[in-house]
Amino acid sequence: MNDVPSGLLEGSDGQLRCFWHGNLPDYVAYHDNEWGRPVVDDRRLFEKICLEGFQSGLSWLTILRKRDNFRAAFANFEFEQVARFTEADVDRLLQDAGIVRHGGKIRSTINNARRAVELCEQEGSLAAYFWRHEPRSEERPASADFATLRAITKTEISTRISKDLKKRGWSFVGPTTVYAFMQAMGLVNDHIQGCCIRDEVEAERNALARPA
Repeated sequence: MNDVPSGLLEGSDGQLRCFWHGNLPDYVAYHDNEWGRPVVDDRRLFEKICLEGFQSGLSWLTILRKRDNFRAAFANFEFEQVARFTEADVDRLLQDAGIVRHGGKIRSTINNARRAVELCEQEGSLAAYFWRHEPRSEERPASADFATLRAITKTEISTRISKDLKKRGWSFVGPTTVYAFMQAMGLVNDHIQGCCIRDEVEAERNALARPA
């Protein structure tokens, strides 16, 4: 295994992938089929930015394994519906052992749903808003090696998005949370060079019709 490049892990299928999946089947599936593949669906974008907020202080694997429970609890993250949640819904969610029962994060999700409705009215869609912030090639690191990518936890762009969202009234959207969202939703391709999925993701990004 000494010949495996830094930051990559060989799977049972002999393929090299970003190390963080740990060869756990559900995490490998997430790595291969979701993480970094470009998303322009508003519901999925809203879901992810909310779940990134819930992840704060926890591991993404913990949230991923509860994702179906979160979807059931939060109306499948249809933000127009979540925006109509009341204190009765907050009480219901605080009793739901299938999710992370954090009052601040639950209220933040409801608040952010209301702000998402407003943002769509102002910007056309969540997809249009976020993809307008996609980094240009010159704003990305020249190398996608492990040492380079592991050092990036936030960027000028994620900081700018974070500040703008907070100005619009969003919460739990710090620059590190926003950058993790950008990585997951394909606004950047942070699969490590040599990962078997990196070129697939890049091809999808190249073929993507950016939302106007």
